[in-house]
Amino acid sequence: QRPFKLSSYNTDYYARSVIIAVGASYRKLQAPGEAELTGRGVSYCATCDGFFFRDKEIVVVGGGDSALEEATFLTRFAREVIVIHRRDKLRGGPALEARARQNEKINFIWDTVVTQINGDQAVTGVELKNIKTGQTSTLKTDGVFVAIGHIPNSDLFKGQLDIDEQGIIVTDKRLRTSVEGVWAAGEITDSVFRQAITSAGMGAAAAIEVERWLAAQGE
Repeated sequence: QRPFKLSSYNTDYYARSVIIAVGASYRKLQAPGEAELTGRGVSYCATCDGFFFRDKEIVVVGGGDSALEEATFLTRFAREVIVIHRRDKLRGGPALEARARQNEKINFIWDTVVTQINGDQAVTGVELKNIKTGQTSTLKTDGVFVAIGHIPNSDLFKGQLDIDEQGIIVTDKRLRTSVEGVWAAGEITDSVFRQAITSAGMGAAAAIEVERWLAAQGE
C-alpha cells in the first residue's frame, strides 16, 4: 500500500518509494573491558585502524573468512598477529587459510576464547580460557581486532520483507526487495564486501532505480 508510512519517535513520514540502508552492526565478544577499550586498542575494522598498530603485537579473534582477511591485512603493519579461535580448525576458505598459515607473522591459538580485555587507557592484554581443558592464561597484546561476524540491522523489517537466515534483506540484482517500491542497499543486503565504498555505490544504484521506477509510474 502506497504511500509508505515510516514512523519515527515523534513524526510520521510518507513516501512513494523507500531505500533501506540501515547497515549492520559488528558482533561483539561481550567480554569485560571490550566496550571501555573500544577505540583504545579494541577495533572491529582492520582497514580502518590497522595503521595505528605499526610494529605492534596484536590479536585477531575469530576463525572465518573475516578473521583471516583481517589477520593477513594487519601483517602489513604489525610485528606479530595472533589469531585466537574457539575451535581447533579454521572455517574460512581454503585459499584464505593457506595464505594465513604461510604468513610468518601470523600464529594461532586454538580452542580458546577471550574472557576479558585488560587495560586502563589502552589495551595491554587479554585473558584467555581453553574451552577443552579449562586452563586460563594471560596474553600481553597491544590491540584486539574482533572479527566474529556482523549482525544486519533488519529486525525492524521482519514480517514485512523477505529476509534470509543471516538477517540479510533479500534483493534482486537491481536491489529491489520483495515489496514493490522498496529497495535495500549497503550492508543490510551485502554479506560479502561490507565496505563504505561498495555501500555508497549500491546506494547510488538504488537511487537510479528509484528514479526510473517513479518515472515509469508517472510520478
